[in-house]
Amino acid sequence: MKKKTENSHIGSSFDDFLEEEGILKDCEYRALKEILADQVRKAMEEKQISKTAMAERMQTSRRQLDRLLDPNVANITLATMSKAARAVGRELQITLV
Repeated sequence: MKKKTENSHIGSSFDDFLEEEGILKDCEYRALKEILADQVRKAMEEKQISKTAMAERMQTSRRQLDRLLDPNVANITLATMSKAARAVGRELQITLV
């Protein structure tokens, strides 16, 4: 393990810090999931779709929908996110950069 000095992160980026801690990829994944869930939530509000109606549109349970919208639940499949997007009249797009 690398010995850290008192000011070892001065001048480095937050991404550098997260990488040093070994959690950068996990943080990026969690942030992406939160952004997608927030977009679904906002689309539901715009279209005035209740959680019960949304779950029916997705052909899933209300509990599964709650998991999708919960920022603390990170393990949501692309298939589930795609169903949610279609249920609010949107399309999930994923690109490699």
